[in-house]
Amino acid sequence: MLALMIAAFGWVSAHAQEVRSGAAGNRIDLAIVSRTVFYLPLWLAAEKGYFAEEGIDLRIEVFDNAEKINEALRSGAVQIAMSTPESIMADALKGGSLRVVAGNAGRLPHFIIARPEIRTIADLRGKTIGVLSDQEGTTHLVPEVTRSAGLKPGDYVVKAVGGAPTRWRLLRSGEIDAGLQPFPLSYEAEAAGFSNLGPLSGFVPEWQFTSVNVDMRWAEANRNRLTAALRALRRGLDAIAAEPATAAAVAARELKTSEPLAARAIADTARLGILTPGMEVSLPGLKKVHEALVAAGLVASEPFDAGRVVDASFLRASR
Repeated sequence: MLALMIAAFGWVSAHAQEVRSGAAGNRIDLAIVSRTVFYLPLWLAAEKGYFAEEGIDLRIEVFDNAEKINEALRSGAVQIAMSTPESIMADALKGGSLRVVAGNAGRLPHFIIARPEIRTIADLRGKTIGVLSDQEGTTHLVPEVTRSAGLKPGDYVVKAVGGAPTRWRLLRSGEIDAGLQPFPLSYEAEAAGFSNLGPLSGFVPEWQFTSVNVDMRWAEANRNRLTAALRALRRGLDAIAAEPATAAAVAARELKTSEPLAARAIADTARLGILTPGMEVSLPGLKKVHEALVAAGLVASEPFDAGRVVDASFLRASR
């Protein structure tokens, strides 16, 4: 019995190493946080077969939780994540192996959506604001919004509930009073009578909201596969402008909305410069993230050094 247990443990360890090294084949498991319009380059690249052309068997998993994505990156359960950069930055600055390798949403696509009876930022006093997680994404930006109306953190409740679709469901049920919602969900909310208190970018013009993230232990052992995946993603980004009808159809399907709303969201994404050209990282946006992490006491107060957080060599090689 002991011999069987030892053999089983050895198989599990070998399999984990196989997944980490990429020896398990051409499969790449890619994690995203939720279904939002800035993942359209990924969905289009998959739809048009760009990953398959690169020899990649892609599997996409929606986590609805940024912390779990980072755990999955470290364990090798997923190899690439398109998610928020905050904990990636914190890990890298503390000597960890997580890194940003490309950009995605380099500006904030959110509007401040609230229950119909809430008409101003000041009306958020005593209310519950839904956010992605305790330490990721727009969580760090709520104080910047509420400060504009003289509110302090103790004047309202911030509740970690998950991604934008979950926040929209909880807004409708009354379980939260406000949430930072990207389009097209913000359009649906306005049409349903909810209040739009303005764009989040009016409070925070620069912010690297989502990025392409990896564990460098996998990335360095699988440089060609990561480069190929980034090449497929860049082709997906280019396809948004080149094939607008296909882009709108895919976005409508993945976002579970109508094609007119999807097309409107794509147009607003382009108009506001949400998706960074060539998948470059927004250095001003990443610097703003660093400032927020310092203010929250999550990283040491020191000058921002992008080289400790970003490895751009994979993106360069994909061109």
